[in-house]
Amino acid sequence: MSLFGEQTKPAVPAAKPALLLNDGEQQQSSPLLEYWRIVNAKKWGILALGVAVAAVALVTTQAMRPTYRATAEVLIEANKAKVLSIDEVYGGVGSNREYFQTQAEIMKSREVALRAIKKLKLWEHPDYNPRLEKPPVHQPLLDMLGMERKPQPQWNEDLLAAAVYQQIALGKDLNIQLVRLSQLVNVSFDSTDAKVAADFANAVGEAYIENDREARFKMTQQASDWLQNRTKALRESLEASERKLQDYRERMGVIRVDSTNQFGTAKLIEEVTQRLVEARMRRAEAENAYNQIKNSKIQNLNSIPAVIRNPLLLDAQRQLADAERKHADVSQRYGPEHPRMVQSQAELSAAQENLKRQVTAITSSVTNDYEVARATERSLEATLGQARGGAQADNRKNFELAVLEREVASNRQLYDMFVTRAKETAASQDLQSSIGRVVDYAEVPELPEAPKKAQITLMAFVLALLLGAATALLRARLDNTLKLAGDVENKVKQPLLSTFPMLDKKQRQQAATLSQQDPHTPFAEAVRTAKTGVLLSDIDQERRVLVVTSSLAGEGKTTTSCNLALSLSQNKRTLLIDADMRRPSVAASLGLDPHAAGLSDLIAGTKQLADVLQQLPGSQVDLISAGTLPPNPLDLLLSRRFDELLATLKQQYDMIIIDSAPCEMVSDAVALAPKATGMIYVVRAGETAAPLVVKGTRRLQRAGGHLLGIVLNGVDLKQAERYGDYGTYGQYYGNYGAPAKK
Repeated sequence: MSLFGEQTKPAVPAAKPALLLNDGEQQQSSPLLEYWRIVNAKKWGILALGVAVAAVALVTTQAMRPTYRATAEVLIEANKAKVLSIDEVYGGVGSNREYFQTQAEIMKSREVALRAIKKLKLWEHPDYNPRLEKPPVHQPLLDMLGMERKPQPQWNEDLLAAAVYQQIALGKDLNIQLVRLSQLVNVSFDSTDAKVAADFANAVGEAYIENDREARFKMTQQASDWLQNRTKALRESLEASERKLQDYRERMGVIRVDSTNQFGTAKLIEEVTQRLVEARMRRAEAENAYNQIKNSKIQNLNSIPAVIRNPLLLDAQRQLADAERKHADVSQRYGPEHPRMVQSQAELSAAQENLKRQVTAITSSVTNDYEVARATERSLEATLGQARGGAQADNRKNFELAVLEREVASNRQLYDMFVTRAKETAASQDLQSSIGRVVDYAEVPELPEAPKKAQITLMAFVLALLLGAATALLRARLDNTLKLAGDVENKVKQPLLSTFPMLDKKQRQQAATLSQQDPHTPFAEAVRTAKTGVLLSDIDQERRVLVVTSSLAGEGKTTTSCNLALSLSQNKRTLLIDADMRRPSVAASLGLDPHAAGLSDLIAGTKQLADVLQQLPGSQVDLISAGTLPPNPLDLLLSRRFDELLATLKQQYDMIIIDSAPCEMVSDAVALAPKATGMIYVVRAGETAAPLVVKGTRRLQRAGGHLLGIVLNGVDLKQAERYGDYGTYGQYYGNYGAPAKK
């Protein structure tokens, strides 16, 4: 028996917590699709930003002063024409890219720009006149502080040109561009004056050519002066070397016969050597004959070859032979006393004596020849020795002579070359080939180059769209609140029970009973969706206790409790309990007496159940209000009397809906979690942070609460349609409050 006089039944065991959706069960969408939905939701704001920025850009470009661009085309000669027989002083130039890039940089140089500025007297134009420079904005402040002003310079052409050059250089108005695969250079100049743009572009091209010609002329003149001075020194050196050579010839008595033999010593040595060889041969022959005669006996001299070959000896031998033959013939005919015999004997003796005399004479001749040959050989050897000694001295003289002659020849050659170059360099001053020419002079442009109004406006529009889209994506990434249905499952990992649309001001005044008063609104449909979810959860359990809570106050848990109770009362016996005994609001929302006795009085025992029950007009919902505010509501909810009361009420009602206090602020909902068969967590769309919801739901589940799902309250259906969620609401219902079309 309970304290209310009714038999209590065992409390129904708490239902198990609902299973959370797995990652595979959640509807995953691609990041690109998610980005598109975010951008699509903010498309009108992004477009408005783009239009506003484009309008500002258009107004700005309209206020800007137009700039004109003129372009002159200059041809750079890769191989300059050569008028002279020698290379130009600059040396050879190649047709490589480095050469043309160098010429382009020269064309950008300060010297060329200053020459063009001076030629046009560009400082006379108001846009470039440095004398019209306005004082700085802070000049009055400097004057107040007593600071001296910067003195104005004494302007002349050089200072004016330098000041104009600074304006051009800083603004990058001059542009030099090489034309690809050609020897052409485009010289462009931007100016607010179309004529100045054309004139300066042409002036830069002409100044580049004139500057090159003048520079080469100066270098040629310098080279000519140097060659003249050098030639004079070389001429003096040549004359000195020639005088030195002539002095040497005169001192040494050298007579130039040919280029190879200055003194005739070589020829003398050659002749003496040849004669010496011949003398040695003759001496050898004479010595051989002499040795034969010397080593032979007198009777054997006739057998010596030198004697035998002598013609006188041969004649004497022939005479002797004739005398002997004649004597033999006579001796056979006559006697010894015969005159013929005597005569023959006398002739024979005379022949024999003649032969002996010839042999003796020949022997003496051979000896004389040997002595003469030896004397001749010795004389020739002495002469050859003297000639060789003289040849060495002559070689030294020839060496010194050759050195002097080579020095003279070298000085003469160097002198001739410098004289030729000096004459050619002096002649080149009168005619200089041009490094290039202006192929196409710049014309005065008719249309401005900048600002490109349409392009700038379009770019500003596109950039604003990109910036707006990026801002929307960034805000969406930084926003951790729950806005749409997909956020519940993606960020909180909890099932979604229903989504309540955002209400207008009139609807908020009757929000607690809106589903009953206007059943055709999207709000009423959302309440019926929540009702269906509740009925389909734990369908076998007939009697249920539902606790409705939220993270913070003002998220719509009371509205949810009241409307859900009204909807369930159409099929079930329903009791609505206001368990928020700190800031009760159910009775006031339903138009009942908020000060009537209620739950706190019933638990305390000061009132009976019949005393606290209130009937909601026009419905079958019974209400137990919060009653008298207790000092500690949590103690009442944790008491045994509250458990007994809940068990008694479950016997009388099919559905008991308890409106609890927010779980983030107090622990009342945590205390009610194990006593309920199901819990509904209400979240305000766009206001409640996802981590706060995760924290609250986990606290309830750890306490044993069975979370049926989350009700997302205050959803902007128009924004949801832009994000791709709940599109059927807008298509089916149209405007709020209109009957459904069939």
